Amino acid sequence: MSEPGKEVTIYDIANKLNISAATVSRGLKDHPGINKNTKKKIINAANEMGYRSNSFASNLRKKSSNIIGVIVPRLNSNFMSDVIAGIEKVVNEASYNLFISQSLESMKKEASNAKAMFNNRVDGLLVSLAYDTTDISHFDPFISKDIPVVFFDRVVEHNKCPNIFIDNFKAAFEITSHLIEQGCKRILHITGNQLRNVYADRFKGYKQALKDHNLLVEDDLLIISDLSAKAGTEAAALILKMDKPPDGVFAANDLCAISCMQALKKAGIKIPADIAFAGFNNDPTSCVIEPNLTTIDYRGYEMGEVAARIMISHLVNNDDLQITHSLILRSELIIRGSSLKKGVNT
Repeated sequence: MSEPGKEVTIYDIANKLNISAATVSRGLKDHPGINKNTKKKIINAANEMGYRSNSFASNLRKKSSNIIGVIVPRLNSNFMSDVIAGIEKVVNEASYNLFISQSLESMKKEASNAKAMFNNRVDGLLVSLAYDTTDISHFDPFISKDIPVVFFDRVVEHNKCPNIFIDNFKAAFEITSHLIEQGCKRILHITGNQLRNVYADRFKGYKQALKDHNLLVEDDLLIISDLSAKAGTEAAALILKMDKPPDGVFAANDLCAISCMQALKKAGIKIPADIAFAGFNNDPTSCVIEPNLTTIDYRGYEMGEVAARIMISHLVNNDDLQITHSLILRSELIIRGSSLKKGVNT
């Protein structure tokens, strides 16, 4: 591993392997004339030493790109659009630019994006993890080079990387308690991959609310999915087949909740009279669906601003990242017609 701040060159790799710099260069470019085993040794050494291909020679000379990388699960969500707008405002004011990429909910794509960011010499990286990320070693080259990495929303514990998120446990506890207070006794929870803090903590909050109100946590009232619109439709089909259907549904995002509601309404289910509904995220569509969707509001723009400020403070003022290791932002329960069973004629 090279020392922090020192760029590894092809000459360093050549010295380590006792081969010529020209061979290293050709090996890194996947030249067909290089022996397969030699090529593998070159690539392994390059990864181990933290070598970055020289995409921008000027960046190498000045040791700074004035670019911050952002990796998000997907760009086609209102929440993520708000986050990026918040990030952009702060970094642009500090004369930095953004490289934005999406992992498309794939750890493999996330790792590929991270490598591209590393090779393009970004000064820092802001990351919201993919749905299936089990290992974050693809961020190790940044950490070993003292390039700051900040996780937001979908986070993972790392002693060198700050986390910015909301109290998902508390929010889910509040929304489930609200459904119970409206008279729901069998609340189905549609959630996502429990690897991710956001979904694991929402599930824990849901379970705690049931326990605190002396209600059973039942296996048949849990659906783990990718929380897409299709998953919501599939959840509705399952609900319609149940001998003892739920009287409440709490979905871990609005998109899934809304598509589930729509499918149930088409099948003649009255909402909230038959089944009360709640989502999460306060997407604009939550005010379009009838009845309007009860949800949790947390401000993506604010989350983006906070994440970017931590990054800029470190890059510009050399503030210690460890000071703000975990930052929990506020959220708010928004009660709308989809969950208000009390007073509704059945």
